[in-house]
Amino acid sequence: MTTVQEAADRVAAPRPRGGIGQSVNDSLVVAKRNLIRMTRIPEMIIFGMIQPIMFVVLFSYVFGGSMQIGGSTSSSVYREFLMAGIFAQTVTFATAGAGAGIADDMHKGLIDRFRSLPMTRGAVLTGRTLADLVQTALTVVVLAVVALLVGWRIHEGVLKALAAFALLLLLGYAFSWIGALIGLSVRTPEAATSGGLIWLFPVTFISNAFVDSSKMTPWLQTIAEWNPFSATVQACRELFGNPGVSASDAWPMQHPVLASIIYSILIIAVFRTLAVRKYRSAV
Repeated sequence: MTTVQEAADRVAAPRPRGGIGQSVNDSLVVAKRNLIRMTRIPEMIIFGMIQPIMFVVLFSYVFGGSMQIGGSTSSSVYREFLMAGIFAQTVTFATAGAGAGIADDMHKGLIDRFRSLPMTRGAVLTGRTLADLVQTALTVVVLAVVALLVGWRIHEGVLKALAAFALLLLLGYAFSWIGALIGLSVRTPEAATSGGLIWLFPVTFISNAFVDSSKMTPWLQTIAEWNPFSATVQACRELFGNPGVSASDAWPMQHPVLASIIYSILIIAVFRTLAVRKYRSAV
């Protein structure tokens, strides 16, 4: 009788999930936890939106009349040229926040609490990066509204514009894994913030985001054209139908959409592997 009952209990009991299913579920649980935390600290979201809006206003109205794009010095032309770069800068600058958040969790011992739970190791980082991606998407939506107000327009239809935003979010998600690795490699959230921004400035400014890269010196132009950041900016300009699509012979500039996807996937593959490995050794 006991044997029969035990067999029935084994059949009735739910089987524990493993592999990809368990990892996805754990990642979503961690992402939900981080999203709830963000809603309880609204200033995190508000301050994250203020910076890109300031960049739009400052670059549009302070530098707009001094920039020559396609032979035109019109500020309206420069605003349309600029917005793809501002969008890309916004999603990549979220890297610093991702790194600081993970460093803060490490510093407070929250990661040690996760270790006591029956969850996959990589889920802690994946959930965090997914939550940051949601926050970044919200910032991009607000920024797009501001851009429309200052004169930016799309000229290739809604579907292509959505594809451009998808590329932006893919790039932002890829860079968030760089931030995760930085957050795991430093001792304090302050160091993670500083470390997350130092390398971003040359990446975003040695590019085609704010100026025409063809006007740079040859060696600097080569760096800018092969910069993964530039590929996404170029792809967005092409999909938005904005001015400034370069006639460069560099492969990423000739095939920016494909180059953007390849760059982002490679960054995710490399830095997710390194971050998860660092996480396992750190805890």
